[in-house]
Amino acid sequence: MTLELLQGSVAITRAALAADCKFFAGYPMSPFTPLLEAMSREMADSGGVCINAESEIEGANMALGASAAGFRAATGSCGQGIALMQETIAEAALNETPLVVFNMARNQQDYYQCTRGGGWGDYRTITLAPKDITEAVEHTQLLFHLADKHRAPVILYGDDLLAKTLVGVDVAPIDLPELPAKDWALDGSASGTGGSRQVWTFAMGKKNDPGPGPDGQWRRVAAKFADIEQVEARHESVHADDAETLVVAFGSAAKFAEYVVEELREEGHRVGLFRPITLWPFPGAALAEATRGVKRVLVFELNAGQMIDDVRQWAHDRDVIRFIGGVSIDESGLAFGPLLDAPVIRERILAEHAADAAEPAAEPAAVPIARS
Repeated sequence: MTLELLQGSVAITRAALAADCKFFAGYPMSPFTPLLEAMSREMADSGGVCINAESEIEGANMALGASAAGFRAATGSCGQGIALMQETIAEAALNETPLVVFNMARNQQDYYQCTRGGGWGDYRTITLAPKDITEAVEHTQLLFHLADKHRAPVILYGDDLLAKTLVGVDVAPIDLPELPAKDWALDGSASGTGGSRQVWTFAMGKKNDPGPGPDGQWRRVAAKFADIEQVEARHESVHADDAETLVVAFGSAAKFAEYVVEELREEGHRVGLFRPITLWPFPGAALAEATRGVKRVLVFELNAGQMIDDVRQWAHDRDVIRFIGGVSIDESGLAFGPLLDAPVIRERILAEHAADAAEPAAEPAAVPIARS
C-alpha cells in the first residue's frame, strides 16, 4: 500500500481515472469546484477530456452523449446544480445510459433529491454515501462499475469535508468483475449496415427493427430497478448486536457519530450505530433486523428530517424512533455548521439514551375499594 497526502477532490479524481473515466463535464459551484479543477488538471494526462461547461444542464448532457458513445463518463455539482440536471438523469435512466454523478453537497439536505429523484418516469438512482475519503475512493470506482453493470445513473453523495480535506490515501485500482461489451453503444461501427443502433427513451425502434415502445420499455426499466433494489443495498453496523440505543446516520455525519458511539461503548453504554452505505437502495431489511429489540432508534442527519422517512418505513418499532439531527450550515451556506461536532452529538445521544432512567417510576394505579 502506497499512501499519498491528497485533497479529497484529487483522490476522487484519481479513483475515477483508475476506473477508466474518459470524459467529465461540469460547471463550477462550491464545494464541487475543487473536483472540477482536479479533473481538469488530471484527465488530460490520462488521455481523457474534461470540459468546463457553460451550465450544469450542458455539462450533464455532454456526459450523457459521451456515455452513449460507449465511454465511461461523469458529471457533477452540488445539490443546487444537480437540481438542474434532473431531466438528463431521468433520460439516462429511461434510455439505459450509464452516468456517474458526483454530488459534493453543501450539507445533507439532498437526501430526497438523491433517493427520490426530480426527473420524470419510473426510475431510481443508485446512491452511495461514503463516510470518509478512503471510502470515497472505493465508492467512486464501484459506481462506474455499477453504472455499466445496470446501465443506469448513479450518484456519489459527497460534501465539503470530502471535497477539501487532506488525508493519506492509497488510490489503487479495485478488482471488480468483468462486464459484457457495450454492444448498445453508438460507436459508429454499425453505420450503413441497416442495423445501426439507437439510444432512445421511447424505444420505438425502426421500421426494420421495431422496439418495445414506451410502455414496454418503461415497464422493463421499472422492473430492472426493482431487481437492483434486491441486490445492491449496502450497510455497516457497529455494536448493533446488543445495543439498547441504535443511532442511524449516513455520510460524513456517520463518521462523527461512529466516533461518539465508540467513546460511549468504552464507558459502558450499550449504544450502537447503523449506517446506510447505499441511500438507495436503502438497506431496509437489515435495519429492520438491527432495530429488533432496541429501546430507542436515534436518527442523526444534518437536515430537518429526510432519511427518517426511510427509517420509519423499515424500523422494527417506529414508536421508539427519535430525531436528534437538524439543519446545520455555517454562515457561508457552503459548509457544515456546529452540529457536526462530537461533543454536541454525544450530548444528544446521551440525552435520549438516559431518558428512561431519568424518568420517575409511574405510581401504581389505585385499586378500587369494594363497598357494600
